[in-house]
Amino acid sequence: MDDALPSAEATSGAADRCSAARFSRTAGAPDAAARIARRWLDQFGTIALATVIKTWGSSPVPVGGQLVIGPNERFEGAVSGGCVEAAVIAEAANVMASGRPKCLEFGVDDETAWRVGLPCGGRIEVFVERLQGEADKASLDAVLAARSERALLIVDTDLASGRRLLQRDTNSYPSDVAAQLESGESILLEDPERRRFVHVYVPEVHVILVGAGHIAQVLADLAARVGFLVTVVDPRTAYSSAERFNDIALRHEWPEQALPSLGLDARTAVVTLAHEARLDDETLLAALRSSCFYVGALGSRRTHAKRVERLVKAGLSEAEIARIDAPVGLQIGAQGPAEIAVSILGAIIRARHGIRS
Repeated sequence: MDDALPSAEATSGAADRCSAARFSRTAGAPDAAARIARRWLDQFGTIALATVIKTWGSSPVPVGGQLVIGPNERFEGAVSGGCVEAAVIAEAANVMASGRPKCLEFGVDDETAWRVGLPCGGRIEVFVERLQGEADKASLDAVLAARSERALLIVDTDLASGRRLLQRDTNSYPSDVAAQLESGESILLEDPERRRFVHVYVPEVHVILVGAGHIAQVLADLAARVGFLVTVVDPRTAYSSAERFNDIALRHEWPEQALPSLGLDARTAVVTLAHEARLDDETLLAALRSSCFYVGALGSRRTHAKRVERLVKAGLSEAEIARIDAPVGLQIGAQGPAEIAVSILGAIIRARHGIRS
């Protein structure tokens, strides 16, 4: 099937369609549905887009998860573990024909939940809308452009009419809603007058690993599976070869050459894994003077003490140096490349959610 979204082949029987979705490593990428929808609009002219707008209890697909539906029950994506897709696809045919958007609410009982891999039942609400014509193409183009530019974009949709408002910032929202949106969490706004789904697209978390050793191999793969954008930087091509890192992005440059073009923003984590002062120090100088949300450095406490001395001489302040997570990772007694990679990924995820030790 197209791109890397969870997918299944729609069949005539609802029971056949009610199976657990298959997830690839890049499944769940926030722009994946937009990419598919944009291509299908050109290909088919009229499609439907289903979006999870609310969940209660257990849900394998979070708020904002999307299912793209084309003609002849063709679909890509997921709004559940596979137990309600058939009903959504059937309703999508009506929405495509009428042009009227629709909100669907589903309850998943415990027996069905267990069958599709959920620990317990729950409820989800799904918004289904028709996409057709130049205005809808422009909206999808805006989503894809924002992702490419690593810029925030908000799609604020009136659920009764389907009208969308695209915004580049959170200034028009109350502070609590704005904070939620800036953290990357989409939200359903409800009042007596109307209901709106505010779907936020934030830049992907970008994990930059400097030093292409064994730990980097495992960590790059794990971080990509979580859904992070990953880049490995190492001028030593014997280490940073495509054979060792499969489809991970590689930069065969020194950090001071690669990092400026990668853009060290507030949704970037940088980890030095080289055990080589020439690589580590230049990386840390750049990362600590940026807005990166996480900076980690591999090495023992003794190694880090020597590193701190060099960074002080290079002009970094005590506060800047204190941002370094070293020895890197969660302190879980990790041994060997795989366990150390897990501890580092855990530290990145913790920092991403603003959790302090």
